[in-house]
Amino acid sequence: MMSKHDFIERNSMVLLFFILIVVAIGGLVEIAPLFWIQGTIEKVQGMRPYTPLELEGRDIYVREGCYLCHSQMIRTLRDEVERYGHYSLAAESMYDHPFQWGSERTGPDLARIGGKYSDEWHRAHLNNPRSVVPESVMPPYAFLEKTPLNYSDIALQLKTNREVGVPYTDDDIANAKRDLEAQVNPDGADAAGLQKRYPHVNVRDFDGNPKEITEADALIAYLQMLGTLVDFSTYKADAPGNNR
Repeated sequence: MMSKHDFIERNSMVLLFFILIVVAIGGLVEIAPLFWIQGTIEKVQGMRPYTPLELEGRDIYVREGCYLCHSQMIRTLRDEVERYGHYSLAAESMYDHPFQWGSERTGPDLARIGGKYSDEWHRAHLNNPRSVVPESVMPPYAFLEKTPLNYSDIALQLKTNREVGVPYTDDDIANAKRDLEAQVNPDGADAAGLQKRYPHVNVRDFDGNPKEITEADALIAYLQMLGTLVDFSTYKADAPGNNR
């Protein structure tokens, strides 16, 4: 056996041949599953793309580095499920670019944060985290409430997301600006169209200032949606493709 090993090491072309074989096998093992990746993402009833306002909020979440301290992945470990709720499903992040999964946390996981606290709580938390969580080490983000949301390119954002697989329709893109404005105005005439395009959407003023759409509106709208689209009281993961 050692003589064969020496032979391979002493002959560069033979060694190169075996190196190529090993690399090819490793590449095949890594690449081949990607051709069937869609089959690994379970179709789950209730999932939908982000509304334009939620999409803006997600981008602010990423821009401000919230993902560095807060994951959005509840693992199947008992202590995590008991603390945060049902373990995360791949389908819940299927429209995320980039996804927010991770297991290292400075703050709590946010995969099920939607509806857990009021909008007022989130506003207080962003303005002064220690006013609601005394032990928090999170920096304040009071400027979000004072910063008007720039959504002039929101239709282009939806179009770009469609290019990477998010199923926004031509109608969604054409109404992007109108839908964003409608989500913070429950009394507006466009709210019905928004709710038709995006089921189970939260329609209300999020930052307490109905006169202006701010970055706080967008971020809170995004946070209040997280983990609320799938009805886990009826969900059963007993077979591939189960969407009950």
